[in-house]
Amino acid sequence: MNNVHKVKIISDSTCDLSPELIKRYDVEILPLYVTLGDESLKDGVDITPDQLYAWADEHKTTPKTAAVTQADAYNVLKKYVEQGCQIVYTGISSEMSVSYGVVQLAAKEFPDAKIAVVDSRNLSTGVGHVVIRAAELAQEGKDAFEIKEELDQFTPLVRASFVVDTITYLYRGGRCSAVAAFGATALNLKPSIVVENGKMRPDAKYHGKIDRALKKYVQAMEPSLLKACPDRVFITHSGSSEETVNAIKRYLEELNYFKEILITRAGCVISSHCGPGTLGVLYVEQI
Repeated sequence: MNNVHKVKIISDSTCDLSPELIKRYDVEILPLYVTLGDESLKDGVDITPDQLYAWADEHKTTPKTAAVTQADAYNVLKKYVEQGCQIVYTGISSEMSVSYGVVQLAAKEFPDAKIAVVDSRNLSTGVGHVVIRAAELAQEGKDAFEIKEELDQFTPLVRASFVVDTITYLYRGGRCSAVAAFGATALNLKPSIVVENGKMRPDAKYHGKIDRALKKYVQAMEPSLLKACPDRVFITHSGSSEETVNAIKRYLEELNYFKEILITRAGCVISSHCGPGTLGVLYVEQI
């Protein structure tokens, strides 16, 4: 890294950054876990989303997910502390997982190290936006605590939302009732989910096929997108068709506003909750 403080940025597997972005910004990823029956697997290491979907469909149930382990967090922090690095960690919202608390506890094992643990209050590439901002600040020469101070101002500006193609996985995971699931299926509704105050909440419902729903979703978002930070916008999906993803990309390109449109595939933990075909556009508000 090209800064005097040697600040290492660490996130978790829910940040849904592509391997190319992880390499570009030199980010270390702590995996969360997915449990298939009696088998506990590391998200993005031992299992892919498509393998997860195949298991879920075969067993008619949603795999359970689990937080970063204390051992994994300790070992990763130890590696970089021993290299003389300062550390900034940010991962999935503390309202959605205990991973934040696990890393906080692990950091206390290194009282002489400079380790900043930041609550993203987000998920997926909502976290990814925070991770990239942390990396940029590290490259500018900020130390770990200066980065945390800036990220605490940055995280409330990140806007994350998704449109869900099938609510089967939400139902299997206990996130909606059987009546709601039946009604949404019968009426061909595609619900959207918004991250707000660190938690997910239901938002608008769109009728019809997913491509039509997504077009309405981005059209409704357009005024906000045209006032967003223009540096980058994410399209993150959980296995949408190339045609669907490209249609949303073209829509964003035609706005002629964002410097970078980044497409990423959601990992296993995010995919296990939302199911295949979910897609979101995630951006950062300008101050």
